[in-house]
Parts: sequence; structure tokens; C-alpha cells
Amino acid sequence: MDAWLHSVLAAAAAGGLLTLAALALATLVSEDLACIGAGLLVAQGALGFGPAVAACFAGIFAGDLLLVLAGRGLGRPALNAAPLRWWIGAGAVARAERWFHRRGPGLILASRFLPGTRLPTYFAAGLLRAPLGPFVGWFFLACALWTPLLVGTAVVFGDAARQFFLSWTEAVPALLAAGGAALAGTRLVTALATWRGRRLLLSRWRRLARWEFWPMWAIYPPVVAYILWLGWRHRSPTLCTVANPGIGAGGGLAGESKSAILRGLAGAGEAVAPWVLVAAGTPAERTAAVADFMRRGGLNFPIVLKPDVGERGRGVTIARDGAAVAAALRAEPRALIAQAYVPGVEFGVFYVRFPSEPAGWIFSITAKHVVAVTGDGRRTLEELILADDRAVCLARFFLGQFAARLDDIPAAGERIALSELGTHARGALFLDGTHLVTPALGAAVERVSRAYAGFYFGRYDVRAADEAAFRRGEFTVIELNGLTSEATNIYDPRHRVWFGWRTLCRQWQIAFAIGAENRARGHTPLTLREVGTLLAAQGRVP
Repeated sequence: MDAWLHSVLAAAAAGGLLTLAALALATLVSEDLACIGAGLLVAQGALGFGPAVAACFAGIFAGDLLLVLAGRGLGRPALNAAPLRWWIGAGAVARAERWFHRRGPGLILASRFLPGTRLPTYFAAGLLRAPLGPFVGWFFLACALWTPLLVGTAVVFGDAARQFFLSWTEAVPALLAAGGAALAGTRLVTALATWRGRRLLLSRWRRLARWEFWPMWAIYPPVVAYILWLGWRHRSPTLCTVANPGIGAGGGLAGESKSAILRGLAGAGEAVAPWVLVAAGTPAERTAAVADFMRRGGLNFPIVLKPDVGERGRGVTIARDGAAVAAALRAEPRALIAQAYVPGVEFGVFYVRFPSEPAGWIFSITAKHVVAVTGDGRRTLEELILADDRAVCLARFFLGQFAARLDDIPAAGERIALSELGTHARGALFLDGTHLVTPALGAAVERVSRAYAGFYFGRYDVRAADEAAFRRGEFTVIELNGLTSEATNIYDPRHRVWFGWRTLCRQWQIAFAIGAENRARGHTPLTLREVGTLLAAQGRVP
């Protein structure tokens, strides 16, 4: 094997200029691998250090200029076409543009030593029409610093790499482990080196340490096990699907229509925010339907648009002008609901009633708070987000949402709301509002609930002018969710995961008990096949 390797390296060296040209072209595929390969050839005496560095430098420098020229010639349309769309996100380019306005040459030098930033940075340099004269010099300097460093490193460790190659069957696991450790270590050190990196690490840690940010697959296994036990105990695994006979799709199990539920609440009158179903159709027809709804209702912008079938705030838009309405209609070709925007504060009210009882009760209340930051006239929006104790927990989400404004410096005292929707996944802070329950509130919720025939179990999303008005029972319903809605007060940061599991299990225990009463009244639960079809249609099962 050793003789074979020497023969391969000798053959490469015999190629002379052809070998150097091959190295230069190889950098267009992978700069790092080409430089490492050149270093190994130097270590074996197959190439001189100078020619090897020169060949790699020529290829890398040419590749950098090609990226700049691609940015200048192709422009933004190229971002939407392969292969650039695989490598460059719109957010990465937007961020590079803002950096160029302020940092320019320093960014070019830094990006050469920061893996993953070169492509968007250099493409953005062309996209921004950076002056070629001065910037070519900076590209030249960056390559001149980087190339001999990488090739030289490969030369120094070339013999060790060769030995690993000769015993590859034993070396591959070690190389993979060492490479993984090196990559993780490099990323950690790089992150710790900057304040931004440290705050993003804190964000990741809090999302791991605070169960309110855990994904559903990490939270629900104990609850699912309890639901299966309830099904065995009641001799019907789908008994809960008749907890709300008046709501389709298994009482709100999956794929229920929001418009059908709002129609069920028609008897509640002005307690429900005005709405209209915007059916699928041509953009002109749908735009006209929204405009007609606003005109007939005497409504002004903003207006809320949301999918007729959806969950967790997906696809919900607060449109503040006609352009936003048109964009929302283009983004969702299926049926949408247009609804009057209700200002004020938002609450989640979970209501339950046994069919055999004259009145129900409020199982839980969630006070939903918008996360906001306040400008100080010095820090950028990005710095304000990362510095905020709550916003940093959802830093990646907020930084993506406000990518175009991250370098703006809000004026002192200017308040910027980071989340407009009362959805935990979209940034809202959920607090346990059980202490807000009053007889007046309970009576108001009971009146609305009794207006919906066949509704016994679910969560209202409501808005009120303020907390005092809410306690007086003065609120407007914007949505009602059925069987699979949660008592969202569990996501209060003060609650432990044990509280969440206990509350969810109690919630499902009630759903099965209500289902048992409704079954005795003649309602038939869905079959397992029907449940599977519903879940599959919503993508909840493979």
C-alpha cells in the first residue's frame, strides 16, 4: 500500500503543469480539499510549496471573482434558481448587504476565515455593485493570507494524514470522530468569541432547558400513553371524538373547518368578531370578496386573514393594506377566512361542560402577551432582540422575521412588537391567568358556549380592551378550537413539565368522560380507520 501511494503521488508530480491546473480547477469544487490535497503532495515531495500555493491561490482568487461577477451579472433572480438557492438563503444575502454598507473590506477578510460565509458574502459584493478596483485588492489579500496557511497546515500534518490513509480501515472511524469533535469545537469556540454567538448559544440552551419550547414529540409521549389507557378503560379508543358532536372532524380532532365552527357560534351574535369565508378562486375574485366584506362591515385596515383549516398560527396574516391582502391570498390558494381585527389584549379560555350538567366551567385561562423590545437610540434591532431576556429564547425565529430590519437603530423609547399573534410558536408569552376568573366572566363564557349546539369541550381565543374588561366578561371571540386544543396556561415559564403533563392528562380524562355521556345519548364515535384518515390528511401520521 505504501508503494502504491508513492506511485500515485509520483504520477501526480509527473504531470507538472497539468497537476497545477488540476489543483486550480479543484478549488472551484472545494477550496479546502484542494488545498489539503496540495499540501499532501508537497509533504511527499511531489510538488514544491510555492507552485502548490500559487495554483490553489489562482483557483481560489478566480472563484472569488466569478462569484462577484455572478452577483453583478445575474442579480437577484439567480437566488431563486438552482444551484444558488441550495446554498444561499435570502436572509443570508440581505444580511451581507447590510454588512457591506458598514464594514466592506473587513467583512471580506473575515469571511475568508469563517466557513459558510464566503459564498453569500462574495455574491452579495457583486449584487451590491461593490467597486471592483478597491475590492479586488481585498479579495487578493484575503486569498494571499488564507491559501498558504491552509496548504502549509496540510504540509505539516501530511505524514500523519498519509499514515491514516495507509491504514484506512482503522483510521476512518477515528477520522470521523475527530472531524466531528473538531467541527463541534470550532463552532463552539467561534460562537463564544462574540457577544452575538454567546447570546445565540444562550438561546439554544434555554430552548433545551425550558420545556415550554420542547417539540411536541418530546412533550406528548406520556400524554399519548395516558390517552391509550383511557381508551382501554372506556372500551373505546376513539370515544373522545364525540366530546363535541356539534363540531366536525371528530369534534375538532384534526382538519376541522374554522368557518364551520364560527357558523356554529352564530347565536352568540356580537360576541364573535365579524368574518367571511373567502373561497378558492381567481385572485381578482378573492380580492373583491375581501374588499366587499370590509365595505359591508364598515371595516378599515388592518384585517386578519387565516386558512380555513390550520393550526398554531400557520398562515395567519394581519394585513395592513391592500398589498398585504393580495400577498396573503397568493400565499394561500385554498379557502381563507377574512376577519375583523380586534384590538386589545388576548386570552385563551378553556371551557368544559358535561352534557348532564346545567352549566360548565372554565378549566383554564391563558394571558397572552406580545413580546416587544424598546429602542435606546444606540443598539440595533438585532442587539435589542438578543439582549432581551424573553426574545432571546426565540432568537432564531425573530431574527428571521425581522431580517430586513436587523441593522436598524430604533429611536430611544420606540417600542417594537416582535409578535402580533397570540400563538406560542410565533413568539407570544403565555402566562397562567387562572386568577382572572370571575362570576361575570364565567357567565359570559357560558352564554357564548350555550349558543353552540353540541359544543362541550374546547378553547376560545378572545380579545378584550384590557384585563379589567375581560374580568367583567366583555370580550370578543376570534376563534374556537375543539378536541385537540390545549389548556395553554401550561406554557407559563413558572410551571414545570409535571404541571403540563398533569393538566393535559386531566384534560383528556374529561374529554373521554364527556364522550361517554354523549355516546349514551346516541352519538357514535369515529372508527379507528376514520381517525387514521383524518390524521393522515393533516400530515400527523406517516
